[in-house]
Amino acid sequence: MTSTRHLINATDKSKLKILSGTANPELAKEIADYLEMDLANVRISPFSDGEIYVQLQESVRGVDCFVIQSTCSPVNENLMELLILLDALKRASAGRITVVMPYFGYARQDRKAAGREAITAKLVADLLTTAGAERVVALDLHAPQIMGFFNILVDHLYASPVLLEYIRNLGHEDIVIVSPDVGGVARARAFAKKLNDAPIAIIDKRRNPQIQNMAEVLSVVGEVKGKVAIMVDDMIDTGGTITKGAELLVKEGVKAVYACCTHGVLSGPAMKRIDDSPIEKLVVTNSIPHDGKNSSKKIVQLSVAKLLGEAIARIHDDSSVSELFE
Repeated sequence: MTSTRHLINATDKSKLKILSGTANPELAKEIADYLEMDLANVRISPFSDGEIYVQLQESVRGVDCFVIQSTCSPVNENLMELLILLDALKRASAGRITVVMPYFGYARQDRKAAGREAITAKLVADLLTTAGAERVVALDLHAPQIMGFFNILVDHLYASPVLLEYIRNLGHEDIVIVSPDVGGVARARAFAKKLNDAPIAIIDKRRNPQIQNMAEVLSVVGEVKGKVAIMVDDMIDTGGTITKGAELLVKEGVKAVYACCTHGVLSGPAMKRIDDSPIEKLVVTNSIPHDGKNSSKKIVQLSVAKLLGEAIARIHDDSSVSELFE
């Protein structure tokens, strides 16, 4: 994934703390283990009316603090918890506060697609900054321009090295990288370039603006017959687009269909749709946690802990983070 592991010495670790919200504590623990550290002790508990109580259980004065929290479902609770954590750190005189967001909720509301709509991704960026964040580490933002919504530094990382390693290990040579829509062509092209310039194809779809999470798949642009199709996206929510696309690819004569994405939102009917689809495996990362008991057996979850841990180590040491952007 990276050429060299960036180690933090014991003296520097005394000025570094890793804190976790309740959204994805397993990933936070993996990141702390990679850095050979313990998570800072934080008390997070709800009041009976649903309000969130946060208290830091150790001093953070002058310390470089990294808060790990995905704003996944329940999105509003996890976002509010993150904001309160940031406020607690700011009021406890933390040195520098960096938010590590493996999944950025509300990222799809990044523009006005119709009249009188809110641009909620910008609102969330403003809230994080106001609450005390001085830097943000994000993973595969739905739209790169979201970085411009912040007036603080944003490090935008990609999970593609983790996903590409899995794809290479499948051992298939005659593959085609498929973008589920026109907007994902750049992502598909980047994947294809890393896989010996594999050919790409695009699924042309039309979305019904009156129905959320609903798209109509129309046709495949590109040669896919007799190949192993690898569908690539940044996130999969209800699974409608990816499963309809897989069905269309099978009709077009592919030998097998795999799908991969960074963020497996997988809400509503997603699990059943994936189970009933011709997709062999759906590869996701642990940017969003999943309960194995309620997940489809077709889902493979890969860890991004090393990638995020490496970013934290380099930021803390004021070293270059740029090679992690590749």
